[in-house]
Amino acid sequence: MTRLDTPAKPAPSTLQKLWKELLEPILFAVVITQFVATLVGVDGNSMLPGLRNRERVFVPKYETWLHKAGVGNFKRGDILIFKPPAQAAQKIENLNRSFLGLWNYRPFLIKRLIGLPGDKIRISGGEVYLNGAKLDASWTTGYWQQQECWDTQSDLATQATSGRAGVMPDQPEFTVPAGTYFVMGDNRTVNGSEDSRMFGPVPLRDIAGRAAAVVWPVMRKSNLKYDCAAETAGELSGENELNWRVLNRPPGFSAVPAPTTP
Repeated sequence: MTRLDTPAKPAPSTLQKLWKELLEPILFAVVITQFVATLVGVDGNSMLPGLRNRERVFVPKYETWLHKAGVGNFKRGDILIFKPPAQAAQKIENLNRSFLGLWNYRPFLIKRLIGLPGDKIRISGGEVYLNGAKLDASWTTGYWQQQECWDTQSDLATQATSGRAGVMPDQPEFTVPAGTYFVMGDNRTVNGSEDSRMFGPVPLRDIAGRAAAVVWPVMRKSNLKYDCAAETAGELSGENELNWRVLNRPPGFSAVPAPTTP
């Protein structure tokens, strides 16, 4: 019986090695993080008490691409990751960052979606009114009342938009334009959050995704004390608790009436 030797495979070229070992994994990672899902870190205290500084959240990116294609929509109460409007970044220092002095960029922010296109928003004494009905925001205001620094008096707490940053004119009531969303941080202290009250509504094109769940750290302390004078998160106490959790929409949003057409 004659034995036939299998021809040896040619050695891969330098370009083939470069593709297989470097470019293909990078491309795969980019496709996954841009179009399927990714993790995003929370930077700061603007979403306390629900989200703490340095927590990491899971973002299903495919949802955003479907919404931008006209399939479905974000809902009131969602937590969104987005870039602030370009006009605001030009006037608010914290929204305009520099990379080694080479170029400027707008950092991603994370806030809660309060108003959909067409919604009428009014803010009075720290309370939010949507389409004429007071929003039950006890998921966050209860915490700030307990910390004794719930803001009820500042410009941001008494009108829908504040002109103090030179971006939006003062408006006691604001109607969310088509294709945009009104967002607010859950931190309801005087300087707790820079959001749509200062820089206006966020266009759909600037939204990167919805925070769906907290995945890191695995455990956390159950209680967090906020230092109102220093405007920083302070002492941690209480029992260790599992930190993995789905970020559901607060129930108060289910009672919001639909906007009325003029």
